[in-house]
Amino acid sequence: MAFWGSVSPSSFVPWAAALLFALGVDGALALPEICIQCPGSVQNLSEVAHYCKQTPGLMLHARCCLNQKSTILGLDLQNCSLKDPGPHFPQAHTAIIIDLQANPLKDDLANTFQGFTQLQTLILPQDVNCPGGINAWNTVTFYINNRTCQGQRNLCNSTGDLEMCPENGSCAPDGPGLLQCICADGFHGYKCMRQGSFPLLMFFGILGFTTLSISILFWGTQRRKAKAT
Repeated sequence: MAFWGSVSPSSFVPWAAALLFALGVDGALALPEICIQCPGSVQNLSEVAHYCKQTPGLMLHARCCLNQKSTILGLDLQNCSLKDPGPHFPQAHTAIIIDLQANPLKDDLANTFQGFTQLQTLILPQDVNCPGGINAWNTVTFYINNRTCQGQRNLCNSTGDLEMCPENGSCAPDGPGLLQCICADGFHGYKCMRQGSFPLLMFFGILGFTTLSISILFWGTQRRKAKAT
């Protein structure tokens, strides 16, 4: 029988190396899909790489800049032949900087960035408009190969429409040029006009009773057909 005390340090090194390698592989597999959607890694001279390297606690992995909790703070998908950002793009809703230049993107990206409330720098192909339009950003700069949208504005602070949200709701940003109305505590439903908590027990009770009734009716119909044959 072998004990840990009889294992020499030299024989322990390969096991430690194998363990570290396995952890590294698991970490790579745990990357969000959007980070590995495009082959390759973030280029050293890109704006995403610059942001990631100058901000303490951030690391570059594949096409993403992540913090220690694996939250995406930067995404570089430039030159990936993308016509649209793809179904995994919402995984990057926490990003502060995103680079999508050198892609044949469609022009209308407004709803693509719904929920991207933290986004402050967006680099796009030169012929693609900033989502939400010029009024959704503090600065829009045009370059030869791209355009840069910087400083996402909170339109809740700039809109003059006081009736945009109901009396029992409040305005909240929902991405570039997008707003949402959030019901105050104790209100729900259309235009936040219903008071009290949502009746979950009643809702699921009715749903369960209806489902059970349909199942019994279907079972009875099948039984009659079986007897008839």
